[in-house]
Amino acid sequence: MIPANWAFFTTAEPELATLVEQRFRAFRHHVLATLRKDGSPRTSGLEADFRDGELWLGMMPDSLKALDLRRDPRFALQANPGEGTDMGGGDVRIAGRVHEVEGERKSRYAKEVEPPEPFHLFRAELTEVVRTRVEDDRYLVVQVWTPGEPLRTIRRT
Repeated sequence: MIPANWAFFTTAEPELATLVEQRFRAFRHHVLATLRKDGSPRTSGLEADFRDGELWLGMMPDSLKALDLRRDPRFALQANPGEGTDMGGGDVRIAGRVHEVEGERKSRYAKEVEPPEPFHLFRAELTEVVRTRVEDDRYLVVQVWTPGEPLRTIRRT
């Protein structure tokens, strides 16, 4: 699989990337899914940060989600659907793998963002981006992007 950071995705699919990023920026807190030690899913609240062509996930030291990601870097991140049931812009999620960041890059990030210290910082590598929406009150439209593949659009009635 082609390694794909946020910049790679925005170059490959700029229109979809803009819509996805807008959905994440519309609300502060989102839902992160990780895998527990026994393989069962864990969901946790999380703030996502799009900066310098990367999707960053920061979290408290030794939080369960951080420990999950250190053990198994696979994740799914669901954008907050917003108030009510409107879901303006559609429902979006990102899946992939993370890499923990240390050293100079983490220090630069801390200087820019000023998160509570100490913290874990993970950089996301995308394996899939999905947007689901309703079109004309008739169709469920699902857009699926994976690195190195053309954007697929599926319409269901």
